[in-house]
This record gives sequence, structure tokens and C-alpha cells, in this order.
Amino acid sequence: MKKIKIFADSACDLDLDYIKELDVEMIPMTVAFGDEIFEDRVTITTKEFYEKLRRIKDLPKTSQIPPSRFVEKFKEYLEKGYSILYIAFSSRLSGTYQSACIAKDMLESDDITVIDSKGASVGLGLIVREAALMVKQGRTLDEIVDRVIYMRDRMEHIFAVGNLDMLKRGGRISTAQAAIGTLLNVKPILQFSDGYIIPYDKVRGEKGIIKKIIETMKERGYDLENQVIGMNYSNNLEFCLQLRDAIQKEFNIKEFVIYEIGAAIGSHVGEGTTSVFFLRK
Repeated sequence: MKKIKIFADSACDLDLDYIKELDVEMIPMTVAFGDEIFEDRVTITTKEFYEKLRRIKDLPKTSQIPPSRFVEKFKEYLEKGYSILYIAFSSRLSGTYQSACIAKDMLESDDITVIDSKGASVGLGLIVREAALMVKQGRTLDEIVDRVIYMRDRMEHIFAVGNLDMLKRGGRISTAQAAIGTLLNVKPILQFSDGYIIPYDKVRGEKGIIKKIIETMKERGYDLENQVIGMNYSNNLEFCLQLRDAIQKEFNIKEFVIYEIGAAIGSHVGEGTTSVFFLRK
């Protein structure tokens, strides 16, 4: 059986130390502040990113990973005799998945498998983690692909956006909506549907977020205490841990995977965002 190498992009929001522990090859996405271009988590840390985000008026811009970068990295592992499985950031939100497909065609290799996760951040990260652990267990590529698709098709992404100004700057809501929402302490809750981000609900304050997320987990989740629950945050760890404790108390969760949102995702959601990821019924 061929050796298997799992690939991911930095939109999975797992930190570099954990990526190395999992033996995953991570390709960073890029983010630009004007003429300054950085590689997510490689040449800009999450702390540096949020500091810059506060100081600079214009929104940062993210770029998809080009096919040439995938060709370079895929070729390196093909020459070492690996089969490659790349689990990509949602194709609905980035052209990175398509770039990897182009690279596969350019290399004309049957040893490259590219899967659209239709997900992002730690929701994607949980799938990458599972695939990497299965490699360590000696599972076959077909078994891993089946599990990735199973998780992809059942992964809930529920997230509360803490900073309405970021949504205003990104053109998702008007200046008036942002001002009224901030005044009333309204927090939009969004979700993923087939790889797209869509509105879910609006609540008042952090207590409203906790209540709504727990209600949603009760309605949609299954066997939650035996799942690994994913969470993320963007410069608001204290609230994320408060939400984690509430989820733990309600469902007796055995394990959480919690990481800070990096530059690739943070460029769109800004500070104060918190998400929960779990498998639905």
C-alpha cells in the first residue's frame, strides 16, 4: 500500500504546531494589506493580523492559492512515492479547490485526490484532523476518502459575528444596519449550506448567542458527547471559553478542538467571531 500524504490549506485554522503533529502538509493562503502580502500563519501570526486589522482602514484582500504552488508541492510528494489527498477550503468561497484540480490535471497523476470540503475554519480542520489520524492508523485511501465525504456532508458550521463593522466594510450589511445593530447589541448568527454562508438568526448579546447555539446543537446534533466538537474565535478567547463551558455543561462533551481564526478567514469575519462545528443527525 502506498504512503498517503494529507494536504490542507490554512483556511482550516489549525495552528502550525498541531499541523506538524498530524504530519499534514499545509499550504498557506495569502492576505494583502495594500502592497504588503503575507502568508497566513507563516509570515503573519494571528496576533499580528488582528493588530493590523484594527489599524488599517481598508479591508485586507485574500488570494486563492495558484495552481503552480500545488504543482510544486504535489510533485515533491509524488516523487517520494506518496498518494496525495488534498481537502480544500469550500469551492463556494475560494478558487483554491479549482487551482488544485488544475494542478492535478497538469501533473496527469491518478495518485492525487482533491475533495471540496464545502467548509471552512475548524469545521474543515476537524475533517483534516480525522483524515490525518486515519493515516496514522494505517487505513486505506478509500476508507479515508469515504470518511472525509461522510463528515463533509454532515458538518454543521454555526457562527456568531461579533463585529458588525466588518460586515459593513465588506458590503454584507449597510452602514445604518451596522449602527442600529451595534446600538441594540444585535449579533447575527450565520451558517453554512452546501458550502455557502447564509443567514440563520439574530440574537441579543452574548447570552443570546450561547442560548441559540445550544438550542441548535440539541436540534441538529447526534451523539454529541462522543463527538469531537470544534470551536474557533477571533481575538475573543474569553467568550469562546465561556461558550465551551456552557456546551460542556449541557452535553458532557469529551473533547474539543479550539483554535483562533487566522488571516484567511479573519479577513472576512473580523474580530469577535465565535463558531461551533459538530456533526448533525
